[in-house]
Amino acid sequence: MSSTQDTFVSHLVELRQRLMRALGAVLVIFVGLFIWPGTGAVYDLLALPLMAALPEGTRMIATGVITPFMVPMKVGALAAFMIALPYVLHQAWAFVAPGLYEHEKRLALPIVVASTLLFYLGVAFCYFFVFGKVFAFINDFAPKSITPAPDIEAYFGFVITMFLAFGVTFEIPVVVVLLVRFGVVNVQKLKDARPYVVVGAFVVAAVVTPPDVLSQLMLAIPMCLLYEAGLLMARFVGARPAGASDYKPPSDAEIDRELDRADR
Repeated sequence: MSSTQDTFVSHLVELRQRLMRALGAVLVIFVGLFIWPGTGAVYDLLALPLMAALPEGTRMIATGVITPFMVPMKVGALAAFMIALPYVLHQAWAFVAPGLYEHEKRLALPIVVASTLLFYLGVAFCYFFVFGKVFAFINDFAPKSITPAPDIEAYFGFVITMFLAFGVTFEIPVVVVLLVRFGVVNVQKLKDARPYVVVGAFVVAAVVTPPDVLSQLMLAIPMCLLYEAGLLMARFVGARPAGASDYKPPSDAEIDRELDRADR
């Protein structure tokens, strides 16, 4: 019992150390961004797709008293977390890796790397392509009798939602590969479910994105394409044979040595 408690406490201590290192990395990057170029400049960069689509001379507004200070700080924290994400995932990997079998380590590390890259790719796709098209479409569709004045806090919430939607969407190939690899479902069943996936993609896009057709299509179509990419990759991965394990039973010589040690 004492040994079990010591092991549990040591795991808690290591978890605390990993969390502190991850938070420390985020904090260091946040301080660096606060010093240069400044959280205001980071927010201006985030708002660039919207400002480029609005009429020249349009500026965003802040309806709260401390909103002009708090929203750029939140954007700076978000940017710091995004930059530090590889290190944060490395700390998570270092914590769980000692408890994994060799075949799990061989699978987990590529999954972590691929998930990180795909999440970055989804966010970049949203920022560089989707935002520009959607904001231009909304601005052209809006009546000419109104003057747009977006609120900075509402825009920040919109950006967070869209980044998460596209970042998670780009993880679909990883999810498909894992489902096939662990034998939850085979590739043929996933192919048969393709019509339901297409309908589900458009339903999710309608719920997550703004109520315009363009943004919904820009989320639903990549979801369908990424599902097909996951099916293609799953063919090469295949399911792990049932009962397969990296465990090797001890040899007779090792058993004799342990028995001799116990007798002494």
